[in-house]
Amino acid sequence: MTLTTKFKAALSGLALITAAVLPVGAATAVPQTISAEAVAAAKPVPTLGYSTQTVKTLNIDFQYQQTGYWCGPAATRIALSARISPPSQQQLANELPTTTNGTDWIGQVTRVLNNHLGTGWYETKEMPNDPPTQAQRDLLWRDVVLDINNNYPIVANIVAPASNHPPGYPNYTIYHYFTVIGYDDSDQTVLIADPAGFAPTATYWLTFNQLATLIPPKGYSA
Repeated sequence: MTLTTKFKAALSGLALITAAVLPVGAATAVPQTISAEAVAAAKPVPTLGYSTQTVKTLNIDFQYQQTGYWCGPAATRIALSARISPPSQQQLANELPTTTNGTDWIGQVTRVLNNHLGTGWYETKEMPNDPPTQAQRDLLWRDVVLDINNNYPIVANIVAPASNHPPGYPNYTIYHYFTVIGYDDSDQTVLIADPAGFAPTATYWLTFNQLATLIPPKGYSA
């Protein structure tokens, strides 16, 4: 589907734990806040393909990346698997092409997705601003909803510094590709299929805000 035919649809809270009231003279506990990211990461992942009025998730064939630098091919394969029987990671690594330095640019993923699906649906969306602008955030959320509703997973190229990590990531900056395979409109969270294997589960929830801050200065295919 081309730009002229692809319609862009128009368009968590923090949990607060407070200390109980203690007798005069007793030590008082310091209130603790649980971050929205921690709340999202603790959300149970539904059976893939599960949908309600506010939640939509896609059926995919998940594989962890088969080398330390094949996150691009693995994330691309996950996206393709929602619609077709996907090629191997090796074939996709050849087509992207991916080297020991990884997959250079999200535009390579867009090209390979469209080639295998025989469509022009996927477009490369750059997010050079860090933090992203409100317009970039709005477009990303519209793309997530539109693409997932139409059974097209999104492949995102992310840069995750130690201060902004998805669950389980090691304590240094990670350059990576993963796949967005669902969303929950009630709390603006997104379901991630992550081929890296850092997280304790293959799929997990992120806040939309964290997704939006992980992508710059890279981009995504949607």
